Amino acid sequence: METTTATRVKWTIDPAHSEVQFKVKHLMVTTITGSFQNFGADIEAVGDDLSHAKVEFWADADSVTTNNAQRDGHLKSPDFFDVANHPKLTFRATRAESVDSDGSWTLYGELSINGKPKPVKLDVEWGGVVKDPYGNTKAGVSVHGKINRKDWGLNWNTALESGGVVVSDEVRIACEVQLVKQG
Repeated sequence: METTTATRVKWTIDPAHSEVQFKVKHLMVTTITGSFQNFGADIEAVGDDLSHAKVEFWADADSVTTNNAQRDGHLKSPDFFDVANHPKLTFRATRAESVDSDGSWTLYGELSINGKPKPVKLDVEWGGVVKDPYGNTKAGVSVHGKINRKDWGLNWNTALESGGVVVSDEVRIACEVQLVKQG
């Protein structure tokens, strides 16, 4: 009996058409959006099926921006990302579970912030695969999740006179990612 080996395909993130964002409550009344400007991933899948791909993602902590220089400086300090000692945030997928027939899945993995790896669960919405006008094969995914920043030792906060705190513990992850098939 002849066996066939599935072809492994490498994919990369198209940074010009992707966003890696997070959202936190500020003063418990508004939401502030931050993003990382420099990021990438090594992704290996069986053909165009990314639902069980090997994923190793990274973001440069120093590339964080919230469109406020003072706040960005604080996020880069030891109170938060400590970029001098921990220049990268990383995510490594460990397994995936199909959610529905539309191709959405739950992605489990290990998120490292400040050198502390912790398990996370992310929801992935499949956007599909297309050829762009230049003949490149592209795929799209939306990635969402929630984490508690204190799980990674990001504990800085200040109590408000009215009750509540300056920064919520919950951080929402919101990423729109366009991938490019290699080779």
